[in-house]
Amino acid sequence: AGAAALSSASKAVPQVSTADLHYLSISEAAELIRNKQLSPLELTQAILDRIDQVEHKVLAFVTVAKVEALEAARSAQEEIIKGHYRGPLHGIPVGVKDTTYTKGIKSTAGSPLLADFIPTYDATVVTQMKAAGAILVGKTRLPAFSMGGDTPSHNPWDLSRTPGGSSGGSAVAVATEMAAASLGSDTGGSVRQPAALCGVVGLKPTYGRVSRYGLLAFASSLDQIGPLTRTVTDAARMLAVIAGPDPSDSTTSDEPIPNYFKSLTGKLDDLRIGVPRSILIEGVDDKVLQAFDKALETLSSLGVKIREIELPHAQYAIPTYYLIATAEASSNLARYDGVRYTSRVDLDPKVASLSLMYEKTRAQGFGAEVKRRIMLGTYALSAGYYDAYYLKAQQVRTLIKSDYDAAFKEVDSILMPTSPTPAFPLGKRAHDPLEMYLADVFTVSANLAGLPAISVPCGFTSDRLPTGLQ
Repeated sequence: AGAAALSSASKAVPQVSTADLHYLSISEAAELIRNKQLSPLELTQAILDRIDQVEHKVLAFVTVAKVEALEAARSAQEEIIKGHYRGPLHGIPVGVKDTTYTKGIKSTAGSPLLADFIPTYDATVVTQMKAAGAILVGKTRLPAFSMGGDTPSHNPWDLSRTPGGSSGGSAVAVATEMAAASLGSDTGGSVRQPAALCGVVGLKPTYGRVSRYGLLAFASSLDQIGPLTRTVTDAARMLAVIAGPDPSDSTTSDEPIPNYFKSLTGKLDDLRIGVPRSILIEGVDDKVLQAFDKALETLSSLGVKIREIELPHAQYAIPTYYLIATAEASSNLARYDGVRYTSRVDLDPKVASLSLMYEKTRAQGFGAEVKRRIMLGTYALSAGYYDAYYLKAQQVRTLIKSDYDAAFKEVDSILMPTSPTPAFPLGKRAHDPLEMYLADVFTVSANLAGLPAISVPCGFTSDRLPTGLQ
């Protein structure tokens, strides 16, 4: 799987029948479309047919935009016939996580509060993908407001298990070939964890590399939009389109965008990779650790220099993250009060008041996990506790970032498993939030430090469940 993920677009494009078009990667389909051997309309129809066949089994989508997709595919086809080829995403069907604004198409964030919300504009990443010619086939499923690692979808490798979260629907759509690629959002591992559990590639870019304008905010200093794809090459194609500064998002970086595609040389000689072995001692499933160690052996045989490193403050990453993320969430979610664009609870005029309407609307609209995080965050920000919790967490965040800064003076990259366990049964951790939170033990540090991180397939456990290498 790792070899497939690192495959070069220079390989010969396979000859496929119409019935197998949904199997094509972005690079394979793009080559056929560019050479006018495949039309965007044929490819989009094949993907929509695949959705008809598979979606009811896995529940990857909140909304399938069939009419809009076919219309966009026809336009792309006409452009290409006239010689106006926009690039590798032109005519490629993609999905978008339902936290991302799409003009004229519902953006529910997985919450009943936003069940009927239709944005009047596109998020910047959606604008960029449309400008590149991509075809939006639907909005993908997630737990409410991206909170939780248990998306209400089914893992395609075992339908009784979770696909991970919170970008679980995006991972499922890509893994089942219902989209050539999809966008997710990653606040503490929400792109990488479902990528690992579903056997696909998931990339969280550097904080500020991709605009967050039009993304329903969870934790603003941690959120980042990133692609889920079937190959690393496709991830590079997607990132090249969505990266860059945006005047609508003041946190985006003006740093030049490198050529991600050309950097995929496959040369590993003299690459120095650090492994924080001390944090892998406890809590990692033996099957995951076996796959990870085998990956290290493979990399070593290819000329990579493996070094053990220390990340002294990594043990504090989970409590640090769940203080900062919940504090920012409590602030961001204050806007959902039933006044502007959320649904509201209708009250008896005899007892109605503004404060009671707020209370009843939020009590009914927010699920248990969202309420839990709002209460945790509000407590951490409250008078008398701010310094002890939120401020202290920000100080530890600085220490965690310093650990990575020190490590990167010695190594080029740091490797660890993406998830400490394979996919767990759906709903198993719903009543044990601590166990759910600990599933993010290897992913949250990248968000706290603002670092880029990618999960690639790392083989399977003995019971045929995918694992991920981060």
